[in-house]
Amino acid sequence: MAVASTTFAIDTEVAPVYLTDLLVFTHQYYLIRRPDVFANVRWGMVNGTRTLSFTVVGPDGSWYIDVEMKATSPVQVQVTPIRGVVPPYTFDRLKEDLFINVQVFEERVRRTTLYFAWVDREEIVPEAKETSRRRALGSIFADSMMLFYIITILASIFAFQLLGFYAPLVIIAFQFLGFLFSSRIVGRLGSWRIDLLSPTIHLLQYHLTPGEYEEFAKKYSRDSVLQMKREIYAKTLAQGKTPSCEVGGEVFQRYGIACLPERLSVKSINVYDIVRRAAEKFNLSTPKIVISNTITPNAAAVGISPSRGSVLITTGLLVQLEEDELLSVVGHELGHLRSWDSFIMFGLTAGEFLLRIYVFMPIFLFFPWVYLAVAMGVVYFVAKFFEARADLLSAITIGQPQVLAEALRKIGFRRLQFERMPQYRAQGWLSWDPHPPTYFRIARLERMKTPVRVKHPLLQSTKDVIRGFRSAF
Repeated sequence: MAVASTTFAIDTEVAPVYLTDLLVFTHQYYLIRRPDVFANVRWGMVNGTRTLSFTVVGPDGSWYIDVEMKATSPVQVQVTPIRGVVPPYTFDRLKEDLFINVQVFEERVRRTTLYFAWVDREEIVPEAKETSRRRALGSIFADSMMLFYIITILASIFAFQLLGFYAPLVIIAFQFLGFLFSSRIVGRLGSWRIDLLSPTIHLLQYHLTPGEYEEFAKKYSRDSVLQMKREIYAKTLAQGKTPSCEVGGEVFQRYGIACLPERLSVKSINVYDIVRRAAEKFNLSTPKIVISNTITPNAAAVGISPSRGSVLITTGLLVQLEEDELLSVVGHELGHLRSWDSFIMFGLTAGEFLLRIYVFMPIFLFFPWVYLAVAMGVVYFVAKFFEARADLLSAITIGQPQVLAEALRKIGFRRLQFERMPQYRAQGWLSWDPHPPTYFRIARLERMKTPVRVKHPLLQSTKDVIRGFRSAF
Protein backbone atom coordinates (compact mmCIF):
# COMPACT_ATOMS: atom_id res chain seq x y z
CA MET A 1 0.00 0.00 0.00
CA ALA A 2 1.41 3.39 -0.96
CA VAL A 3 1.86 6.04 1.73
CA ALA A 4 1.27 9.75 0.99
CA SER A 5 3.73 12.54 1.73
CA THR A 6 3.88 13.44 5.40
CA THR A 7 5.43 16.05 7.66
CA PHE A 8 6.31 15.98 11.33
CA ALA A 9 8.20 18.06 13.89
CA ILE A 10 10.89 17.06 16.39
CA ASP A 11 11.22 19.20 19.53
CA THR A 12 14.71 20.35 20.45
CA GLU A 13 15.98 22.27 23.45
CA VAL A 14 19.21 23.53 21.86
CA ALA A 15 19.70 27.23 21.14
CA PRO A 16 19.13 28.44 17.55
CA VAL A 17 22.85 28.81 16.92
CA TYR A 18 23.21 25.00 17.06
CA LEU A 19 20.41 24.05 14.66
CA THR A 20 22.70 23.93 11.63
CA ASP A 21 25.19 21.88 13.68
CA LEU A 22 22.33 19.47 14.35
CA LEU A 23 21.92 18.90 10.63
CA VAL A 24 25.68 18.44 10.25
CA PHE A 25 25.59 15.89 13.06
CA THR A 26 22.75 14.05 11.31
CA HIS A 27 24.81 13.91 8.12
CA GLN A 28 28.00 12.70 9.81
CA TYR A 29 26.61 10.23 12.33
CA TYR A 30 23.48 8.95 10.62
CA LEU A 31 23.57 9.31 6.85
CA ILE A 32 27.25 8.66 6.08
CA ARG A 33 27.24 5.45 8.13
CA ARG A 34 24.58 3.86 5.89
CA PRO A 35 25.61 4.49 2.25
CA ASP A 36 23.54 1.47 1.21
CA VAL A 37 20.37 3.17 2.49
CA PHE A 38 20.94 6.93 2.08
CA ALA A 39 21.85 8.62 -1.19
CA ASN A 40 21.67 11.98 -2.98
CA VAL A 41 22.52 14.10 0.07
CA ARG A 42 21.97 17.82 -0.59
CA TRP A 43 22.38 21.04 1.37
CA GLY A 44 20.21 24.04 0.65
CA MET A 45 18.45 27.19 1.90
CA VAL A 46 14.69 27.77 2.04
CA ASN A 47 13.62 31.30 2.97
CA GLY A 48 16.90 31.84 4.79
CA THR A 49 16.72 28.51 6.68
CA ARG A 50 19.38 25.82 6.23
CA THR A 51 18.06 22.48 4.98
CA LEU A 52 19.45 18.96 4.68
CA SER A 53 17.82 16.67 2.10
CA PHE A 54 18.50 13.03 1.27
CA THR A 55 16.96 10.02 -0.42
CA VAL A 56 16.14 6.77 1.37
CA VAL A 57 16.57 3.75 -0.91
CA GLY A 58 14.52 0.61 -0.33
CA PRO A 59 15.90 -2.96 -0.66
CA ASP A 60 17.20 -3.54 -4.21
CA GLY A 61 15.91 -0.10 -5.18
CA SER A 62 12.30 -1.26 -4.88
CA TRP A 63 11.20 2.14 -3.61
CA TYR A 64 12.59 5.62 -2.91
CA ILE A 65 11.53 8.40 -0.56
CA ASP A 66 12.89 11.94 -0.28
CA VAL A 67 13.47 13.59 3.10
CA GLU A 68 13.99 17.27 3.88
CA MET A 69 15.04 18.52 7.34
CA LYS A 70 14.90 22.22 8.23
CA ALA A 71 17.14 23.85 10.85
CA THR A 72 14.22 25.25 12.83
CA SER A 73 12.96 24.78 16.37
CA PRO A 74 11.20 22.39 16.41
CA VAL A 75 13.00 20.65 13.54
CA GLN A 76 10.61 20.34 10.59
CA VAL A 77 10.81 17.15 8.52
CA GLN A 78 9.02 16.43 5.25
CA VAL A 79 8.97 12.89 3.84
CA THR A 80 7.83 12.35 0.25
CA PRO A 81 7.57 9.01 -1.63
CA ILE A 82 9.04 9.40 -5.11
CA ARG A 83 9.03 5.88 -6.55
CA GLY A 84 7.59 2.45 -5.76
CA VAL A 85 5.33 1.28 -2.94
CA VAL A 86 6.81 2.28 0.43
CA PRO A 87 5.92 0.05 3.42
CA PRO A 88 4.03 2.15 6.01
CA TYR A 89 6.32 1.07 8.88
CA THR A 90 9.25 2.72 7.05
CA PHE A 91 7.94 6.15 7.98
CA ASP A 92 7.64 5.26 11.66
CA ARG A 93 11.15 3.81 11.72
CA LEU A 94 12.61 6.86 9.97
CA LYS A 95 10.83 9.22 12.35
CA GLU A 96 12.17 7.33 15.36
CA ASP A 97 15.68 7.28 13.87
CA LEU A 98 15.70 11.03 13.38
CA PHE A 99 14.18 11.61 16.83
CA ILE A 100 16.91 9.53 18.51
CA ASN A 101 19.53 11.35 16.43
CA VAL A 102 18.27 14.70 17.74
CA GLN A 103 18.30 13.43 21.33
CA VAL A 104 21.89 12.16 21.00
CA PHE A 105 22.94 15.57 19.64
CA GLU A 106 21.20 17.34 22.52
CA GLU A 107 22.97 15.06 24.99
CA ARG A 108 26.31 16.11 23.52
CA VAL A 109 25.42 19.78 23.71
CA ARG A 110 24.36 19.42 27.36
CA ARG A 111 27.89 18.37 28.27
CA THR A 112 29.14 21.87 27.43
CA THR A 113 26.13 23.87 28.62
CA LEU A 114 25.85 26.09 31.68
CA TYR A 115 22.55 25.41 33.45
CA PHE A 116 21.11 27.75 36.05
CA ALA A 117 17.83 27.22 37.89
CA TRP A 118 16.11 29.52 40.37
CA VAL A 119 12.93 29.46 42.43
CA ASP A 120 11.55 32.79 43.63
CA ARG A 121 12.04 33.47 47.34
CA GLU A 122 14.05 30.27 47.72
CA GLU A 123 17.74 29.84 48.50
CA ILE A 124 20.05 29.92 45.49
CA VAL A 125 21.84 26.58 45.35
CA PRO A 126 24.24 24.98 42.85
CA GLU A 127 23.29 22.09 40.65
CA ALA A 128 23.52 18.90 42.68
CA LYS A 129 26.38 16.70 41.61
CA GLU A 130 25.14 13.36 40.34
CA THR A 131 27.13 11.38 42.89
CA SER A 132 26.73 7.65 43.35
CA ARG A 133 25.14 8.32 46.78
CA ARG A 134 22.54 10.70 45.34
CA ARG A 135 21.78 8.35 42.43
CA ALA A 136 21.35 5.47 44.85
CA LEU A 137 19.02 7.40 47.16
CA GLY A 138 17.00 8.66 44.21
CA SER A 139 16.62 5.14 42.82
CA ILE A 140 15.77 3.59 46.18
CA PHE A 141 12.81 5.89 46.79
CA ALA A 142 11.54 6.06 43.20
CA ASP A 143 9.47 3.56 41.19
CA SER A 144 6.98 2.91 44.01
CA MET A 145 9.97 2.25 46.34
CA MET A 146 10.58 -1.14 44.75
CA LEU A 147 14.36 -0.98 45.15
CA PHE A 148 14.05 0.03 48.81
CA TYR A 149 11.93 -3.03 49.55
CA ILE A 150 14.25 -5.36 47.62
CA ILE A 151 17.36 -4.07 49.40
CA THR A 152 15.82 -4.54 52.84
CA ILE A 153 14.70 -8.05 51.93
CA LEU A 154 18.20 -8.97 50.75
CA ALA A 155 19.60 -7.48 53.95
CA SER A 156 17.60 -10.07 55.88
CA ILE A 157 20.37 -12.59 55.19
CA PHE A 158 22.61 -10.62 57.57
CA ALA A 159 19.77 -9.71 59.93
CA PHE A 160 19.18 -13.39 60.68
CA GLN A 161 22.75 -13.76 61.87
CA LEU A 162 22.22 -10.94 64.38
CA LEU A 163 18.55 -11.27 65.36
CA GLY A 164 17.68 -14.90 64.73
CA PHE A 165 13.96 -15.67 65.10
CA TYR A 166 12.96 -11.97 65.31
CA ALA A 167 14.66 -10.95 62.05
CA PRO A 168 11.53 -11.21 59.82
CA LEU A 169 9.53 -8.94 62.12
CA VAL A 170 12.36 -6.40 62.35
CA ILE A 171 12.82 -6.33 58.55
CA ILE A 172 9.09 -5.85 57.91
CA ALA A 173 8.92 -3.13 60.57
CA PHE A 174 11.93 -1.37 59.02
CA GLN A 175 10.28 -1.50 55.60
CA PHE A 176 7.09 -0.02 56.99
CA LEU A 177 8.98 2.82 58.67
CA GLY A 178 10.72 3.59 55.39
CA PHE A 179 7.36 3.61 53.67
CA LEU A 180 5.82 5.74 56.43
CA PHE A 181 8.52 8.42 56.22
CA SER A 182 9.23 8.14 52.46
CA SER A 183 7.67 11.53 51.75
CA ARG A 184 10.01 13.24 54.21
CA ILE A 185 13.03 11.34 52.89
CA VAL A 186 12.27 12.35 49.32
CA GLY A 187 11.83 15.93 50.53
CA ARG A 188 15.39 15.89 51.84
CA LEU A 189 16.66 14.78 48.42
CA GLY A 190 15.33 17.98 46.88
CA SER A 191 16.79 21.45 46.54
CA TRP A 192 13.56 23.47 46.76
CA ARG A 193 9.95 23.19 47.81
CA ILE A 194 7.37 24.44 45.32
CA ASP A 195 4.15 25.88 46.74
CA LEU A 196 1.51 28.50 46.07
CA LEU A 197 3.85 31.32 47.18
CA SER A 198 6.83 30.04 45.16
CA PRO A 199 5.21 28.27 42.22
CA THR A 200 7.65 28.94 39.40
CA ILE A 201 11.08 27.67 38.47
CA HIS A 202 13.25 29.71 36.10
CA LEU A 203 15.71 27.88 33.86
CA LEU A 204 18.61 29.38 31.93
CA GLN A 205 20.83 27.53 29.48
CA TYR A 206 23.93 29.00 27.89
CA HIS A 207 25.67 26.83 25.31
CA LEU A 208 29.46 26.91 25.09
CA THR A 209 31.73 25.23 22.59
CA PRO A 210 33.71 22.27 23.99
CA GLY A 211 36.85 24.41 24.12
CA GLU A 212 35.10 27.28 25.86
CA TYR A 213 33.51 24.95 28.41
CA GLU A 214 36.82 23.26 29.21
CA GLU A 215 38.51 26.64 29.72
CA PHE A 216 35.63 27.89 31.89
CA ALA A 217 35.67 24.73 34.04
CA LYS A 218 39.43 25.07 34.62
CA LYS A 219 39.21 28.73 35.55
CA TYR A 220 36.16 28.81 37.81
CA SER A 221 35.35 26.66 40.81
CA ARG A 222 31.95 25.40 41.88
CA ASP A 223 31.70 28.29 44.37
CA SER A 224 32.49 30.79 41.60
CA VAL A 225 29.70 29.37 39.44
CA LEU A 226 27.31 29.66 42.39
CA GLN A 227 28.33 33.31 42.83
CA MET A 228 27.73 33.88 39.11
CA LYS A 229 24.28 32.40 39.53
CA ARG A 230 23.55 34.76 42.45
CA GLU A 231 24.70 37.78 40.45
CA ILE A 232 22.52 36.91 37.44
CA TYR A 233 19.51 36.48 39.71
CA ALA A 234 20.15 39.82 41.47
CA LYS A 235 20.42 41.66 38.14
CA THR A 236 17.37 40.07 36.55
CA LEU A 237 14.74 37.93 38.27
CA ALA A 238 15.07 39.70 41.61
CA GLN A 239 14.04 42.89 39.78
CA GLY A 240 11.25 41.25 37.81
CA LYS A 241 13.30 41.07 34.61
CA THR A 242 13.96 38.07 32.35
CA PRO A 243 17.65 37.11 32.04
CA SER A 244 19.12 38.08 28.69
CA CYS A 245 22.36 39.28 27.16
CA GLU A 246 21.01 42.84 27.41
CA VAL A 247 19.87 42.44 31.03
CA GLY A 248 22.54 40.72 33.09
CA GLY A 249 24.96 40.17 30.21
CA GLU A 250 27.70 42.04 32.07
CA VAL A 251 27.74 39.20 34.60
CA PHE A 252 28.67 36.76 31.82
CA GLN A 253 31.41 39.15 30.68
CA ARG A 254 32.95 39.26 34.17
CA TYR A 255 33.31 35.50 33.95
CA GLY A 256 34.95 35.58 30.53
CA ILE A 257 31.85 34.85 28.43
CA ALA A 258 30.84 37.17 25.61
CA CYS A 259 27.08 36.68 25.91
CA LEU A 260 25.51 35.90 22.52
CA PRO A 261 21.68 35.91 22.38
CA GLU A 262 21.57 32.98 19.95
CA ARG A 263 23.33 30.78 22.53
CA LEU A 264 21.04 31.72 25.38
CA SER A 265 17.65 30.20 26.16
CA VAL A 266 15.44 31.00 29.14
CA LYS A 267 12.09 29.62 30.24
CA SER A 268 9.90 29.87 33.32
CA ILE A 269 7.62 27.01 34.33
CA ASN A 270 4.79 27.26 36.85
CA VAL A 271 5.37 23.82 38.30
CA TYR A 272 2.81 24.28 41.05
CA ASP A 273 0.08 24.99 38.50
CA ILE A 274 1.01 21.92 36.43
CA VAL A 275 0.88 19.61 39.46
CA ARG A 276 -2.29 21.30 40.77
CA ARG A 277 -4.09 20.82 37.43
CA ALA A 278 -3.04 17.17 37.30
CA ALA A 279 -4.16 16.62 40.90
CA GLU A 280 -7.56 18.19 40.18
CA LYS A 281 -8.08 15.80 37.28
CA PHE A 282 -7.33 12.90 39.65
CA ASN A 283 -9.59 14.38 42.36
CA LEU A 284 -6.61 14.60 44.71
CA SER A 285 -5.33 17.42 46.86
CA THR A 286 -2.14 18.98 45.54
CA PRO A 287 0.77 16.90 46.88
CA LYS A 288 3.99 18.33 48.25
CA ILE A 289 6.25 19.29 45.34
CA VAL A 290 10.01 18.93 45.60
CA ILE A 291 12.52 20.06 42.97
CA SER A 292 15.92 18.37 42.76
CA ASN A 293 18.42 20.60 40.99
CA THR A 294 20.10 17.96 38.86
CA ILE A 295 20.23 17.64 35.09
CA THR A 296 19.26 13.96 35.12
CA PRO A 297 15.61 13.80 33.96
CA ASN A 298 13.42 12.03 36.50
CA ALA A 299 10.18 12.21 38.46
CA ALA A 300 8.86 10.14 41.35
CA ALA A 301 5.88 10.06 43.69
CA VAL A 302 5.84 8.49 47.14
CA GLY A 303 3.67 8.68 50.22
CA ILE A 304 1.74 6.63 52.72
CA SER A 305 -1.57 7.71 51.14
CA PRO A 306 -2.81 9.79 48.19
CA SER A 307 -3.52 12.72 50.52
CA ARG A 308 -0.02 12.61 52.08
CA GLY A 309 2.09 12.15 48.99
CA SER A 310 5.09 13.98 47.56
CA VAL A 311 6.14 14.47 43.96
CA LEU A 312 9.85 14.85 43.17
CA ILE A 313 10.81 16.47 39.85
CA THR A 314 14.33 17.19 38.61
CA THR A 315 15.36 20.31 36.74
CA GLY A 316 16.64 18.02 34.00
CA LEU A 317 13.08 16.86 33.36
CA LEU A 318 11.87 20.48 33.29
CA VAL A 319 14.58 21.36 30.77
CA GLN A 320 13.82 18.50 28.39
CA LEU A 321 10.01 18.40 28.40
CA GLU A 322 7.32 20.79 27.25
CA GLU A 323 4.59 21.77 29.71
CA ASP A 324 1.96 19.41 28.26
CA GLU A 325 4.50 16.58 28.48
CA LEU A 326 5.23 17.48 32.11
CA LEU A 327 1.51 17.40 32.84
CA SER A 328 1.24 13.84 31.51
CA VAL A 329 4.37 12.66 33.35
CA VAL A 330 3.00 14.13 36.59
CA GLY A 331 -0.24 12.31 35.76
CA HIS A 332 1.70 9.04 35.63
CA GLU A 333 3.14 9.73 39.10
CA LEU A 334 -0.25 10.71 40.52
CA GLY A 335 -1.60 7.47 39.06
CA HIS A 336 0.80 5.69 41.41
CA LEU A 337 -0.37 7.79 44.35
CA ARG A 338 -4.08 7.38 43.69
CA SER A 339 -3.69 3.60 43.31
CA TRP A 340 -1.64 3.20 46.53
CA ASP A 341 1.12 1.54 44.51
CA SER A 342 3.84 2.12 47.11
CA PHE A 343 1.69 0.35 49.72
CA ILE A 344 0.90 -2.50 47.30
CA MET A 345 4.62 -2.95 46.56
CA PHE A 346 5.28 -3.04 50.30
CA GLY A 347 2.71 -5.81 50.69
CA LEU A 348 4.04 -7.70 47.65
CA THR A 349 7.66 -7.74 48.78
CA ALA A 350 6.74 -8.42 52.41
CA GLY A 351 4.56 -11.33 51.29
CA GLU A 352 7.40 -12.82 49.24
CA PHE A 353 9.73 -12.47 52.19
CA LEU A 354 7.38 -14.22 54.62
CA LEU A 355 6.68 -17.03 52.11
CA ARG A 356 10.41 -17.50 51.68
CA ILE A 357 10.96 -17.79 55.43
CA TYR A 358 7.96 -19.90 56.41
CA VAL A 359 7.12 -21.90 53.27
CA PHE A 360 9.99 -22.01 50.77
CA MET A 361 12.94 -22.05 53.16
CA PRO A 362 14.09 -25.58 52.15
CA ILE A 363 14.23 -24.53 48.49
CA PHE A 364 15.99 -21.28 49.39
CA LEU A 365 18.65 -23.09 51.45
CA PHE A 366 19.51 -25.51 48.65
CA PHE A 367 19.25 -23.05 45.73
CA PRO A 368 19.56 -19.54 47.22
CA TRP A 369 20.65 -17.63 44.10
CA VAL A 370 18.25 -19.48 41.83
CA TYR A 371 15.40 -18.81 44.23
CA LEU A 372 16.26 -15.10 44.53
CA ALA A 373 16.58 -14.71 40.75
CA VAL A 374 13.18 -16.30 40.17
CA ALA A 375 11.39 -14.64 43.11
CA MET A 376 12.74 -11.16 42.39
CA GLY A 377 12.07 -11.65 38.69
CA VAL A 378 8.43 -12.41 39.48
CA VAL A 379 8.14 -9.43 41.85
CA TYR A 380 9.58 -7.04 39.28
CA PHE A 381 7.41 -8.50 36.52
CA VAL A 382 4.29 -7.95 38.61
CA ALA A 383 5.50 -4.40 39.29
CA LYS A 384 5.34 -3.82 35.52
CA PHE A 385 1.55 -4.22 35.75
CA PHE A 386 1.40 -1.20 38.06
CA GLU A 387 3.73 0.91 35.94
CA ALA A 388 1.60 0.11 32.90
CA ARG A 389 -1.50 1.04 34.89
CA ALA A 390 0.07 4.41 35.83
CA ASP A 391 0.61 5.07 32.10
CA LEU A 392 -2.99 4.12 31.40
CA LEU A 393 -4.37 6.26 34.25
CA SER A 394 -2.46 9.27 32.96
CA ALA A 395 -3.81 8.65 29.46
CA ILE A 396 -7.38 8.32 30.78
CA THR A 397 -7.32 11.16 33.29
CA ILE A 398 -5.05 13.73 31.66
CA GLY A 399 -6.36 12.73 28.25
CA GLN A 400 -3.21 12.98 26.12
CA PRO A 401 -1.64 9.54 25.60
CA GLN A 402 0.30 10.69 22.52
CA VAL A 403 1.96 13.44 24.56
CA LEU A 404 2.99 11.01 27.30
CA ALA A 405 4.45 8.76 24.59
CA GLU A 406 6.53 11.68 23.29
CA ALA A 407 7.78 12.42 26.82
CA LEU A 408 8.84 8.79 27.26
CA ARG A 409 10.72 8.98 23.96
CA LYS A 410 12.72 11.96 25.21
CA ILE A 411 13.47 10.47 28.60
CA GLY A 412 14.18 6.92 27.39
CA PHE A 413 15.77 7.39 23.97
CA ARG A 414 18.89 5.48 24.99
CA ARG A 415 16.80 2.48 26.00
CA LEU A 416 14.92 2.71 22.71
CA GLN A 417 18.21 2.31 20.86
CA PHE A 418 19.02 -0.94 22.66
CA GLU A 419 15.49 -2.29 22.52
CA ARG A 420 15.55 -2.30 18.72
CA MET A 421 17.69 -5.44 18.94
CA PRO A 422 15.59 -8.56 19.69
CA GLN A 423 17.91 -9.81 22.42
CA TYR A 424 17.59 -6.53 24.32
CA ARG A 425 13.80 -6.51 23.97
CA ALA A 426 13.62 -9.83 25.79
CA GLN A 427 16.17 -8.64 28.35
CA GLY A 428 14.02 -5.59 29.11
CA TRP A 429 11.10 -7.81 30.07
CA LEU A 430 13.20 -10.07 32.29
CA SER A 431 15.38 -7.45 33.99
CA TRP A 432 14.96 -6.26 37.56
CA ASP A 433 13.25 -3.09 36.47
CA PRO A 434 9.66 -2.27 37.44
CA HIS A 435 9.05 -0.50 34.11
CA PRO A 436 8.05 -2.41 30.99
CA PRO A 437 10.36 -1.80 28.00
CA THR A 438 10.12 1.74 26.62
CA TYR A 439 9.18 0.63 23.11
CA PHE A 440 6.18 -1.25 24.54
CA ARG A 441 5.01 1.71 26.63
CA ILE A 442 5.25 4.12 23.70
CA ALA A 443 3.53 1.82 21.21
CA ARG A 444 0.73 1.09 23.70
CA LEU A 445 0.09 4.79 24.34
CA GLU A 446 0.13 5.65 20.65
CA ARG A 447 -2.53 3.02 19.94
CA MET A 448 -4.88 4.66 22.43
CA LYS A 449 -7.62 6.96 21.26
CA THR A 450 -8.68 10.10 23.10
CA PRO A 451 -10.69 9.93 25.28
CA VAL A 452 -9.56 6.54 26.54
CA ARG A 453 -12.27 4.34 28.06
CA VAL A 454 -11.13 1.44 30.24
CA LYS A 455 -13.34 -0.12 32.91
CA HIS A 456 -10.62 -1.96 34.85
CA PRO A 457 -7.22 -0.26 34.31
CA LEU A 458 -5.16 -2.80 36.30
CA LEU A 459 -6.73 -5.81 34.59
CA GLN A 460 -6.28 -4.22 31.18
CA SER A 461 -2.67 -3.29 31.97
CA THR A 462 -1.93 -6.82 33.17
CA LYS A 463 -3.26 -8.26 29.92
CA ASP A 464 -1.28 -5.75 27.86
CA VAL A 465 1.97 -6.50 29.70
CA ILE A 466 1.55 -10.26 29.28
CA ARG A 467 0.82 -9.84 25.55
CA GLY A 468 3.86 -7.60 25.17
CA PHE A 469 6.04 -10.08 27.00
CA ARG A 470 4.91 -12.95 24.77
CA SER A 471 5.47 -10.95 21.58
CA ALA A 472 9.14 -10.38 22.52
CA PHE A 473 9.95 -14.10 22.15
